[in-house]
Amino acid sequence: MSVSHSTLEGKVVVVTGGGGGIGRAVCEHMAGLGARVIVNDLGVSLAGDQAGTKAADIVVDAIRAKGGVAVANTMSVTARETGPAIVEQAMDEFGQLDIIINNAGIIRMSPFKEMTLAAWEAVYATNLLGAVYLSHAAAKQFVAQGSGSFVHMTSASGLVGSTQQVNYAAAKLGIVGLSTTIARDLGHLGIRSNCIAPSSTSRMTELTDNARKHLLTPEAAEKLRLARLASMPENMAPVVAFVASDAARQLNGQIVGARGNELYLYSQPRPVRDVRSTAGWSQEWFEENLAQAWAAYQTKLEVITDVFSWAPAQGATSRH
Repeated sequence: MSVSHSTLEGKVVVVTGGGGGIGRAVCEHMAGLGARVIVNDLGVSLAGDQAGTKAADIVVDAIRAKGGVAVANTMSVTARETGPAIVEQAMDEFGQLDIIINNAGIIRMSPFKEMTLAAWEAVYATNLLGAVYLSHAAAKQFVAQGSGSFVHMTSASGLVGSTQQVNYAAAKLGIVGLSTTIARDLGHLGIRSNCIAPSSTSRMTELTDNARKHLLTPEAAEKLRLARLASMPENMAPVVAFVASDAARQLNGQIVGARGNELYLYSQPRPVRDVRSTAGWSQEWFEENLAQAWAAYQTKLEVITDVFSWAPAQGATSRH
């Protein structure tokens, strides 16, 4: 494996869900930059309920075959004991821990009125609580050493909107709250926490695209197809690696979007319009004033393809 000098050289990285898709691409890319990688993957289906092959071992073997350094962890992120166990494994194997990539995720889609509590609980446990358990355990080590970097995978499904994904969207917005609060609480101690909202081609995106394709116009469907072609997992890996690295030390508490050759910095919820009444509130005052005052400022109930209405850029540009 050809290793170029980078701020990742010698770092110890944990990647959850590292057995496939973006996770695997991140593991292999960061190992190629000299990082020592713990590949965590339970090996399950997209719904999180079917045992699969030992995907983590396959990725570790691929990294080692190219001269990189990696070890496998096949524990479930949904178990509370997994977070501390992974941190302990990092310290036992490598004597340090520098970066956590909270990438593990599953999806169970259905309309809100038909979604079962089991589907809620499974997605919530993997996509949000899994990140909480590992981040909490890693934070103790990061605080002790005065350094560390978290990268959490969020999604435009939560940030912008999608359909038939209320459990997934809620969990992914929870990830944003987790990340920004870690950044506020621990940033002064030299610890960073950021989110990435990737657009990538994977088993998960194939499932979601097929579920909503009947809602898309032919033009929107073609733009989505082009976006997927431009957004292979290998395109996302350098973005994740950079945000995790010391080279991105100025980024903390941010949400970075990635799609093809495009990167964008997401805004975060802030007040956009206020109203005031010197006489206090009343039902009559609300009826006469509030709807009119806020009419032009309400956030539209859009979905991802409404907001990202253009095909991915093919070169480096800046879009406002």
